[in-house]
This record gives sequence, C-alpha cells and structure tokens, in this order.
Amino acid sequence: MERVLMQPLTAILISFLIAIRAYRKKSLNLSGALSGFLVMSIHLAANLRFGALLLVFFFSSSKLTKIGAEKKRKSDVEYKDGGQRNWLQVLCNSVVAAVLVATIWKLVRWDDKCLDSKESSLITALAGGIIGHYCCCNGDTWSSEIGVLSEAQPRLITTLKPVRKGTNGGVTRTGLLAAAAGGGVIGLTFVVLGFVTATCSTDIALKQLLVIPLSVLSGLGGSVIDSLLGATLQFSGFCSVRNKVVGKPGPTVKRISGLSILDNNAVNFVSIIITSLLTSVACVYIF
Repeated sequence: MERVLMQPLTAILISFLIAIRAYRKKSLNLSGALSGFLVMSIHLAANLRFGALLLVFFFSSSKLTKIGAEKKRKSDVEYKDGGQRNWLQVLCNSVVAAVLVATIWKLVRWDDKCLDSKESSLITALAGGIIGHYCCCNGDTWSSEIGVLSEAQPRLITTLKPVRKGTNGGVTRTGLLAAAAGGGVIGLTFVVLGFVTATCSTDIALKQLLVIPLSVLSGLGGSVIDSLLGATLQFSGFCSVRNKVVGKPGPTVKRISGLSILDNNAVNFVSIIITSLLTSVACVYIF
C-alpha cells in the first residue's frame, strides 16, 4: 500500500522539478515542459528502470544540443538556443514508450522483470520495444548533435554523394559512431539498474548483458533508418538568401534531396516505431 502512494507521488515531484529546470534552461518551451512532465511522471511512477532510460535520453540530448551552439546555428536554420523542444517533439520522442511502460505496469504492476521469453514473451517484447525506442531516440540525437560538429563532409546515405551540413539524410563516420554510442548508453543503463531492481536467476541475469550490444545496434540502426527516411521522404534544399539548408521548397531554394512527404517529427516517429518493433522481435528471439 505504501508503494502504491509513494512511488507515484515521488515520480510527480521529480518530474515537476525536472520540467521546471528544463524550461528555465530553455531545453523545453512551456508546452514541451508540460508534456515532458506528463510522460516523465508515467515512466517514473510505473517503472524506475524505464524512467531512467527516459532521463538518460533527455539529459544527454539536452547537454549535447548546447555544445558547439554557434557552429550549429550557422548550419541549422531552425536552431534554437538550448533546443527549446515543444510538445510535439516531446511526444514524438516519448509517447510510444509511455504507452508500452503503462502496458507493462498494467500486467505486472511494480514488479521489475528481466528479459526472459520463457517466463513471459509478452513482457520481453514490450520491454524490448521500450529499449529500442530510447536507443533510436538517443542514437539519432547523438548522431545529429555530434555529427554536425565533425569536420568531415557529410554524404547522402542513399547515394554517398557529398552534401552540405544540415541536409536530411547526410551522414558522417563520426555521426554513425555517436549513434552506436548513444544506443549503447541506453543498454548499459538498463542492464546496470536491472541488477538492482529486477530479481531473476543467475543465468538469466548474466544473459541480460546481451542487451548492451543489441542496444548499440539499435542505436546505429535507428539512426540509419532515420537518415534513409530523411533522404527520401523529407525535403532538403539550399536557400540562396539565408545561405543555409532548409526543409521547405521556395522560390529561392534549390532542391538537394527528398520529397515533401514527412517533416522532421514524422521522420523521428516512424524511425522510432520501426526500431522499437525490430528490437522487440530481437529481444524475444535472444532472451
């Protein structure tokens, strides 16, 4: 009974403090802070380990956004100090995981489970989806924020031709390595906390270490999927007036690549869905 009250109340308090701090630091605007408070509360109230994955993604991406701000401002026409993510960006990067976390809570309440298909393939699949979700989010963000600082010339992932920095679907070796690292951090967080919060047999506990290489692949794969979608279904063009790469056609804009079918939020959302599904299937197969 005590946990029924204490964990949700603690989750609400922590989420409120983080949302206020993020708003003051300009990592989130007002709508982003409100939606962030909601999804953080759901994660932390239902499962501390999944809440930690969200927080690792949020804090690391917010910190990386601020690194090399002047350089990013020159190449990104939509750059905002601190990031200032709005409600749509927050939900595109967290709502799928929030639904999966709530579903797991409905099934097992606060009992934190190891990945074990023999015990429950459904819980393993749902947890794998959450891991894949944040590996994709973190990997893609690390790739974007670190890759743009690389001195290497980006290449369009579909043709490998050199493109301007800021072009959707443009990749660098540094960016791809950053994506793999971003995914790996999510996997490492899940495994380390699991040794404390989850109870399972020794052989199953040790097998959880396989989450780390799987997460590295999920981070890299999620970034590649995002880049493929960006290169094909998201418009990129060079504006001769702004002297920057832009995401919408116009009289002063020369097309670089992509069709005007998806915007950046939609690309992120679709890549998250695909990566979550693939990681979910992989977890059921591996564990």
